Amino acid sequence: MSLFTLGVTIYFVAAAAYIVSENRRPQSAFAWLFLFLTLPVGGLVIYILFGRMRGGVGRTRKLVRQDEGRQRDGVRGAAQDEHDRAMERFASRPPLVRQMANLAHAACGALVTTSNHVEVLEDASAKYPRLLADLEAARGTIHLQYYIWRPDSLGMRLMSLLEAKVAQGVKVRIIYDPVGSFGIKTAIYIRRMRARGIEMWPSSPLWRVHTISYRNHRKIAVIDGRIGYTGGMNIGLEHLDPARVYGRQDYREWRDTHLRITGMAVRSLQRVFTIDWENATGEKLSGPEHFPPLAEGEVEDRQPVQLVLSGPDSEWRAVRQQYFGMIAAARERVRVRTPYFILDASLAEALKTAALSGIDVSVMVADGGPDQRLVYWAAQTYLVEIATAGVEVLLYEGGFLHAKTVVTDGWVASVGSGNWDIRSFSINYELNALVYDTAVAAELEAAYERDRAHCRVFDPDAYRAGPRLLRFRDSLARLVSPLL
Repeated sequence: MSLFTLGVTIYFVAAAAYIVSENRRPQSAFAWLFLFLTLPVGGLVIYILFGRMRGGVGRTRKLVRQDEGRQRDGVRGAAQDEHDRAMERFASRPPLVRQMANLAHAACGALVTTSNHVEVLEDASAKYPRLLADLEAARGTIHLQYYIWRPDSLGMRLMSLLEAKVAQGVKVRIIYDPVGSFGIKTAIYIRRMRARGIEMWPSSPLWRVHTISYRNHRKIAVIDGRIGYTGGMNIGLEHLDPARVYGRQDYREWRDTHLRITGMAVRSLQRVFTIDWENATGEKLSGPEHFPPLAEGEVEDRQPVQLVLSGPDSEWRAVRQQYFGMIAAARERVRVRTPYFILDASLAEALKTAALSGIDVSVMVADGGPDQRLVYWAAQTYLVEIATAGVEVLLYEGGFLHAKTVVTDGWVASVGSGNWDIRSFSINYELNALVYDTAVAAELEAAYERDRAHCRVFDPDAYRAGPRLLRFRDSLARLVSPLL
């Protein structure tokens, strides 16, 4: 046996042992073994970047435990009291409500806070003016976290505004994802921000190649510890004028959804930010300037909110479990909006089972977009599956659909950053807000019905009767869908 053959044999045996020890699904394990065998060097690189099931970008799980210890008698304690009262009241509501609250609490330690006011912001034309006004009114701290931060005209406006706030003594901290915000212009922009006293740091440095696939996809804004934002929108002019940014007139609008929150849930958002900030910079943030007591008039019970967190270092895939739970517990209807639609076996079966059992299930997805063509090709194969089982599939043609919302039975609503794809389920750091309020659920369902006017119904029979070459293209894209 030559040294080359011996080396290849040792490499494959070691790789096989490692993959087997991860206890993946058999199909996934055999797929990776096949890749290692047919593409030794390239397969190893792809696995390091995209395939690892363990780890994350830092010490998130450890920091969460430390944070719970620091705040058990303060912020965490007050939120725990609200959670306990909420769970008592949920006993008189449909089983779905208590089931979802229990699931999120068990999967990621999420507490239900009740002293909240939630405002649904449909599209950037509603979100950005509200956010800018709140930033201008800030008196102590501004904390912003986005997957994408563009150095465009909107980014320049924010630079000027935040520079003025720093001059007034406001502490400004920003976390951005270095992959989502990658670019030479962005690097120059960040240096200029720091020169103006604005602390702007990546969620994890790019030189950590082994963690480059673990992206922080969360969208968070917390002003003075009292006003919070979360949802699907980043910082970029494309949210306001996608046709000009992408040079395509068919992108008439960027369809998205965000939440503006006041009340105890803002403390939960702040807690997420401070943990991610400590993970990124090493600086611990605590104290009343970051977690102020609720103001008079904010303490009464209003709209219950629970934040669902997940990431590659989470014990459970909480976002995926949340979506699964919202389908499995449905008794009447489910409404899903998502730009990307790459399912694992469990979610595919949940959707099909719900539809076959008579639940009114409707899924609205983007009919293409400005990026990731492979994602949209692969999505077609999943849409055929669920549409055949009776799920209504709507392809949004009014622009680019980027909203990530789910509403079940008019009782539980989800708005957040988690897409319906393998990356959001397992690899990205994500955050969804569960709102247990019929008014918010009704508002999101009404928006869904308005969006329906800009959709066409996906016909699985027409798809199957279409060109075989295109269907084969989509099937090939599905093979790599776990990496998308």
